[in-house]
Amino acid sequence: MELTNLNIPSWSDLRHWLPELILCGTFLLALLGDLVVRGRRIWVPFAISVFGLATAGAYAIAAAGHGFDMSHTIMGKMIVVDGTAIFFRLLFLFAGLATVLFAWTSEEIMGPRRENKGEFYALVVLMTAATMVMAEARNLLMLFLAMEGVGLVSYVMAGYMRTSLRSTEASLKYVLFGAVSSAIMLYGLSLLYGMTGSLDFDGIRTALMSGQVNEFGMLVVVVLVLVGMSYKIAAVPLHYWAPDVYEGAPTPVAALFSVGPKAAGFALMIRLFYTSFAGSNGNAMQFVQNINWPMLVAVMSAVTMTYGNLVALRQENVKRMLAYSSIAHVGYILMGFVLLTSAGLASILFYLLVYTIMNLGAFLVVVAINNHLKSEQLQDYAGIGFRAPWLGAMMTVFLASLTGVPPFAGFVAKFYLFTAVMDQWLFWLVIIAALNSVVSLYYYFKVIKAMFFTRPAEGAETSPLRIHWLQYTVLACLAVPTLALGLFFERFKALADAAVGLMGG
Repeated sequence: MELTNLNIPSWSDLRHWLPELILCGTFLLALLGDLVVRGRRIWVPFAISVFGLATAGAYAIAAAGHGFDMSHTIMGKMIVVDGTAIFFRLLFLFAGLATVLFAWTSEEIMGPRRENKGEFYALVVLMTAATMVMAEARNLLMLFLAMEGVGLVSYVMAGYMRTSLRSTEASLKYVLFGAVSSAIMLYGLSLLYGMTGSLDFDGIRTALMSGQVNEFGMLVVVVLVLVGMSYKIAAVPLHYWAPDVYEGAPTPVAALFSVGPKAAGFALMIRLFYTSFAGSNGNAMQFVQNINWPMLVAVMSAVTMTYGNLVALRQENVKRMLAYSSIAHVGYILMGFVLLTSAGLASILFYLLVYTIMNLGAFLVVVAINNHLKSEQLQDYAGIGFRAPWLGAMMTVFLASLTGVPPFAGFVAKFYLFTAVMDQWLFWLVIIAALNSVVSLYYYFKVIKAMFFTRPAEGAETSPLRIHWLQYTVLACLAVPTLALGLFFERFKALADAAVGLMGG
């Protein structure tokens, strides 16, 4: 697609993009509402954001009800709305709505000394819209604009607590590392455009399949693009920003960072690599087969999961431990990306669905506990399971699922992922992943042990914790599917299979 062919979209085109348009309107209304009622009725931007996210979600669910086997392109094929886009829409809207609802009860966001509270809700809405566009991009220009849109909102949200040195440092690190990685990726994309003469993913694929593109040049492009995308998903060796940013940002923001932009990064990788770089059989990039690029991703996957799990073992700060744990899960998800098979991609989508639910739940429990303890240290979790039994039980469900033990959803997600990789005879990668799961058992269960089997320190507070009903409601909405997806997974796995059905076309 060339820019000269860009047409003004009609309403029949834009109606397929209604959730994104609703979110853009919601963002503007929430900002306006915050300006009008600043400091007096803070519930106005909150209510606008919840209504906008819920309305967009209702429309997305209605569109999904018509089936995942559709594909519409708009804006001169810069945007595609297909099964994969619908799948990620629902994922991002769910994560955004859960974050907004939980933030309403967070001391870090709504504390009495905090300013500009309404802006937070508008920023969550804007990030949700930007991540949805990332999953729908089918053009290099749109890809980069969407990715930078998510990045800019993320930098602001990481530094939301302006008076906190830790939050300011997190934002600065995020900006600096993000700028460098974006520049590297932009250079790779410009080389790709120069070699293929097209910004459109289909045009790039056609040029590559002609066999006229230099293989060494393509290797350089793949490496540069992987550098930029590895930063977005926090894969080793571009992971170093994640623990500091997660620890410095408000915990509801860290929860959103751990699922939203990360899943969007994977959506972008799947869209670009599967649509443009895969061969006609959808199994490999035939034009660079001699370079054995899948081994590059396989090694990255093994190193990422091993590094994340081993460093998480040493953490005594629960929030930082979950940050390293999220790095390890990136390694697991990369397993399905190694050979770009349809089964592998469907496994990635199912894993991302499960990961979003269970990881968001674990982070939000940290928010609820931090509201009372003003601490994220593991030693302060002693006896929490008896002071707030339901909170402890739900944290146990989330952590057990993150470990991958049956009957929770994490077990099913890992089973599908490992099976897809074994079908490609990469047994060594599956063995490393299985050993890593055993390692993760230790640090996840350290938290459970502290909550239920460790006595509080002498003189420590032991009275019951008063957890807000909205926190319990949101956590229950995350805990129930964490259990249900482990028992009734067939339909959701079928949706993931259908979501990748037409992507390569």
